[in-house]
Amino acid sequence: MLCDDCKEKQASVHITKINNNQKTEKHLCDTCAEKAGELSFSTDANFAFQDFLKGMMGASLAGPPQHRSETACPNCGLTYGDFGRSGKIGCGECYTAYGDRLEPLLRRIHGTSAHTGKVPRRGGGKLALRQRLRQLRSELDRHVGREEYEQAAKVRDEIKALEGQINAEKG
Repeated sequence: MLCDDCKEKQASVHITKINNNQKTEKHLCDTCAEKAGELSFSTDANFAFQDFLKGMMGASLAGPPQHRSETACPNCGLTYGDFGRSGKIGCGECYTAYGDRLEPLLRRIHGTSAHTGKVPRRGGGKLALRQRLRQLRSELDRHVGREEYEQAAKVRDEIKALEGQINAEKG
């Protein structure tokens, strides 16, 4: 595959961005990727996942401590600032304690804030159907919330068909 920009060299950098549920892909050669500032090819051994998370969370945690009082997780005592510095959640309760701040971060990183896991292609039929049903119900709620009733009706019909398929497999 040739580079999208120069159309001369082979693309070796493949960038996928998701913004507002819109997926864009770009395939660049090393030179064009560096020119575009999409990637840094430095061999900095100090790169850490914590730095990546700080970049994803914005400057609010990377800057100096803020003057607001920071609450701590009632179970482990980890503060959100501690999470920002370490990139590690202290315990499962932290997801509840910092849910309002973690959800947008998880959506930016993974595209969703709900863990759905992976389903094996072979033998995962029922599980895949149930996951698809969950996705459709979420999609239905989103369409209804946006008052997109035609799309909501299509999704509702798809949900009914899927529920019928699941019930037929049970019976």
